[in-house]
Amino acid sequence: MAYRNAGGEKCLEVFCELFPHADLFTLLHIPGKVSGTIERMAIYTSFIQKIPMATRKYRTLLPLFPTAIERFDLSGYDLVFSSSHCVAKGVIPRPDSLHLCYCYTPMRYVWDMYPQYFPKEKRGLFNKIMIPPAATYLRMWDTASSSRVDSFIAISHHVAKRIEKYYNRTSEVIYPPVDGSFFQRKNQEDDYFLVVSALVPYKRIDLAIQASNRSGFRLLVIGDGPEEKNLKQMANKNVEFLGWQSPNALKEYYARCRAFIFPGEEDFGITPLEAMASGRPVIAYGKGGVLETVIPLNDSTGIWNSGDEPTGVFFHEQSPESLMNALRFFEKSGSQFNPEALRRHALKFDLPIFKEKIVAFVERKLQEWVNHDHRRRRFRAETA
Repeated sequence: MAYRNAGGEKCLEVFCELFPHADLFTLLHIPGKVSGTIERMAIYTSFIQKIPMATRKYRTLLPLFPTAIERFDLSGYDLVFSSSHCVAKGVIPRPDSLHLCYCYTPMRYVWDMYPQYFPKEKRGLFNKIMIPPAATYLRMWDTASSSRVDSFIAISHHVAKRIEKYYNRTSEVIYPPVDGSFFQRKNQEDDYFLVVSALVPYKRIDLAIQASNRSGFRLLVIGDGPEEKNLKQMANKNVEFLGWQSPNALKEYYARCRAFIFPGEEDFGITPLEAMASGRPVIAYGKGGVLETVIPLNDSTGIWNSGDEPTGVFFHEQSPESLMNALRFFEKSGSQFNPEALRRHALKFDLPIFKEKIVAFVERKLQEWVNHDHRRRRFRAETA
């Protein structure tokens, strides 16, 4: 079975494993589109689920999302754990409950990536009139609703800075996991470069396709999305679109590629780690979350020490020319990447480490909440 299992879904799957008896609230649920671990939860959906065509046109319903998330009744829960990239952190918990949020990003659609999601040149007259005020409302709601969270976890230091900028809140960083026991390196290498991504504008898959068109290298694209038709139209025959693949098939594609191409700016980016866990190097746009996961051979950008073994190559302009220069550099220096070192580096983000850190965070915050509640009750008793 093939389904989209992006970084957020993979983290949610882990949360479901850690809290299997929890109730799961979501705006929209499409059966068969998530893993069995998630499907086995008690799932409650919002009124968005009942809107005709919502499963296909849910992006157009974005202005309704705040109202939908606020209508969930969470009055019976002492602990609320939100997994949020859009509006989940805006639920309304009981005043004396504890709300912890694992935040993938502040609502990127209306903050720093607003121009990419809603380019002026692609808007009709109706959207040109309606989108700006809707975005203003969503920004105000996104900021205001952040106060409903007691403690934030950010997926990267890059996101932690954005949480501080837009919400004026601090956060603890716990990196998303890569399943090191699932992804394995192999000695066989085929002749293709690989992209694994939702096909949406900000992912910049067009750069990989244009570079492939000009240089003639074979490129495999795994994923789908609203940009698929446009990307196929610009691609030459050496670019193959495979749609979403089953986990086992995806594992094989990772393990046999020459290198993994990551041309967009991401808040974290789990796919480069999956490639590295498979012993394959990464060619990435050197901005955003990859600065915290990829050790570049060609410069000192990032958080890593010069003594660390390299795991990839960066390019620094989102242009086909810059990506092609990185590919040429890779061709000359590809032998410097040690598959075992690549895998060892990826295992610093391994799944058991993530689980341990999440459980420790929740237990610590629960203990602080209990202690605070006891102090509050004692103060009330002493002043009565």
